Amino acid sequence: MIYVTVEFFFFLDDRQRISAVFFSCLLLVLSFIALRASFQYFPKVSFLKNLPVLSQATLRPTVSLDDTLNYEARQDVQTRTSWNAPIIWELMFDPNFYDKKHLEAKTAVALTVFAVGRYLDAYLNTFLTSAEKHFMVGLPVTFYVFTDQPEKVPNITLAPLRHLKVIKVERYSRWQDISMMRMKTISEIIEKELRHNFNYVFCLDVDQEFKGRFGSEALGESVAVLHVYYYKLPKTQFTYDRNPKSKAYMEEGDYYYHAAVFGGSCDAVKALADYCYLNTMEDKLNNVEALWHDESHLNKYFWLNKPSRILSSEYCFDPRINYMTEVIVHRLVWAPKQYAELRT
Repeated sequence: MIYVTVEFFFFLDDRQRISAVFFSCLLLVLSFIALRASFQYFPKVSFLKNLPVLSQATLRPTVSLDDTLNYEARQDVQTRTSWNAPIIWELMFDPNFYDKKHLEAKTAVALTVFAVGRYLDAYLNTFLTSAEKHFMVGLPVTFYVFTDQPEKVPNITLAPLRHLKVIKVERYSRWQDISMMRMKTISEIIEKELRHNFNYVFCLDVDQEFKGRFGSEALGESVAVLHVYYYKLPKTQFTYDRNPKSKAYMEEGDYYYHAAVFGGSCDAVKALADYCYLNTMEDKLNNVEALWHDESHLNKYFWLNKPSRILSSEYCFDPRINYMTEVIVHRLVWAPKQYAELRT
């Protein structure tokens, strides 16, 4: 190929040779600029704790314990989907057994959270301190904090094998755009780093607080959480996007999922993030915005690609609710919303 290219070059006249050289140099310069730009996002990293040595191999989930679940332990709620995926409730699993098996398998988990603008001051400290106390306790965990103000991230005390990493991101003027770009950012960090070092990744909203065990029973290939306000309602009342012009458009679905919590293997979460981002961008090009933004696209994705594990509303609960007695453990709860102050 090189020989043919060089031979062809000598058949050109002087003007054509100059043009060829010029455009080759231009292409080289543009390639260099693109390469440099691609690294603008990731070098802005603050290491607040010593991080584990990075691997080059893709890690995969290695533990499957669904056959040990006690589906009959809860007669008051649905414990299995029509496609045979478990819906995890208190009393269905043995926490000590799950933890023992995942420790033996050396399961490693990443947790991503975005704290941009005023959300950092309002929620991040509570989120991180409660996560360290309740999220995957005993397992190797790295908390990935994406923020526009890395210098303000609290330096919390972490147990052995627990790490905190801060990555600077751009702040967008509209919270809807922040929500959209979250998916792109998650996909990028999975491809660059997480898939080489973690069996699972969970992605959570920052305006939440851990109140109880959020442990290894939640781990699975593709994990969604039931929205606390919808799982008992008829499907006709689910707030899917009903606009046929949107890529998130749905006529029907299985459940209504909350985008405040999702997770799974790195490959599964990357596929979800890519789907949501690309479809959001296509909507944007068509001057369309899905009803509930990334949550609408997430629900469409899980309708087309069934999650292998569903977490009950124990794993994302609104403490203002006092009538759902079947939710006997509040593992992760919504923090008080301050939209008027935080989204301006």
